[in-house]
Amino acid sequence: MSHISTYIDHTLLKPNATKAQIAKLVEEAKEYNFKSVCINPYWVSFCHEQLKETEVDVCTVIGFPLGATSTATKVFETKQAINDGANEVDMVINVGALKSKEDSVVRKDIEEVVQAAKGYALVKVIIETSLLEEEEKIRACELAKEAGADFVKTSTGFSGGGATVEDVKLMRQTVGEKMGVKASGGVRDRKSAVTMIEAGATRIGASSGITIVEGK
Repeated sequence: MSHISTYIDHTLLKPNATKAQIAKLVEEAKEYNFKSVCINPYWVSFCHEQLKETEVDVCTVIGFPLGATSTATKVFETKQAINDGANEVDMVINVGALKSKEDSVVRKDIEEVVQAAKGYALVKVIIETSLLEEEEKIRACELAKEAGADFVKTSTGFSGGGATVEDVKLMRQTVGEKMGVKASGGVRDRKSAVTMIEAGATRIGASSGITIVEGK
């Protein structure tokens, strides 16, 4: 776990984030060798320009934070983000459709984003665990896997709950060993991050990346 920084998507998704704050996020990502910066779509081109000579990826969010936009909108957002320089996209599933047992709608929603990103960007699927029953979490993970996504991700951080060890274990068990699992929301210190990784997470989404790396 000596390279815990390479697990971390250094995140700033607050709606009131300023350019100065985003620039600071970028500099921190360079200094600590984080896997990516995760920012709202508006900031993608700026971050890409700042990070293009580094190994730090640019991650953005799609259909965020509710997941209730149309599939066509998510596809457009994905293509625009890639055009602006994103090489990872974290999309929110249609939670309402999942809870209505409209599995074909959920799968198609993910599939179309995966197709739009293919060859250009990794796709992580945010299932928003705090809003789901266990059976729904399993179904969401299965649909994301069937749709060809690269990762499943616990949370947006905007719906009241974040990652739990139990959810990460369940997600890992459901998707198998090859697919990524991202624990996001409420991971604020090194102990929590290590626990999530031990439970099966291969990526951590956190705004407290420096605290995690420094072990404070």
